[in-house]
Amino acid sequence: MAEKSSIFDMIGPVMIGPSSSHTAGVVRIARAAIRILGSTPTHATITFYNSFARTYEGHGSDRAIVAGLLGMATDDVRIREAFEHAQQAGLQYTFQGVGNASTMHPNTIRLQLRDEQTGQAVEVLGQSRGGGVIRIVEVDGFPSDFSGSLHTLILDADDAKGSIAFIASVIAHDDCNIATMLVSRKGKNDIARQFIEMDSSIKDITLAYLRQLSWVHRVTYIPTID
Repeated sequence: MAEKSSIFDMIGPVMIGPSSSHTAGVVRIARAAIRILGSTPTHATITFYNSFARTYEGHGSDRAIVAGLLGMATDDVRIREAFEHAQQAGLQYTFQGVGNASTMHPNTIRLQLRDEQTGQAVEVLGQSRGGGVIRIVEVDGFPSDFSGSLHTLILDADDAKGSIAFIASVIAHDDCNIATMLVSRKGKNDIARQFIEMDSSIKDITLAYLRQLSWVHRVTYIPTID
């Protein structure tokens, strides 16, 4: 009698698992989130919404999200044993499900991450759009819209006149072409967060220059996810 196969025995060239939405996209959301955090978290609260809330266990999205939080790629065979690897790495996590969030995309995940060693924390809302495509639609309450398929720059800066044009000029002088830019703020003259997708990488010296500006409070650079 043949031995019963697991859904994670399905190994393809770009993902592991039964569905690009439930595995590849989920892994990429987590990989984007840890890039924003700047480290591997020690604690994670993972909330699945709508169809994800009903299927995340059966389709392996729970293992996929944990694997991504550990930095694994979409084709990493270790995704099958993600829970065991998380225990070894000291990652503590909890899962939650919200099955009827009518304003959200059917395949939405919220990640609340914390790294006790650095004291950093982040909250990321991501959507798995199918075919491994993702959108990060919120970071720490700031609306965003980036995919992780391009080089992404996230800046927290004073909401000052000319600041957006200045940042764009600095990037242009680094020979980087801006593909998309979205600026979010929680109030007039409050901190503004700029999400900038670029077609090419940005130089370390340019990042260092941006970080030393007195009115720029934080700079996060995320190369392409995969």
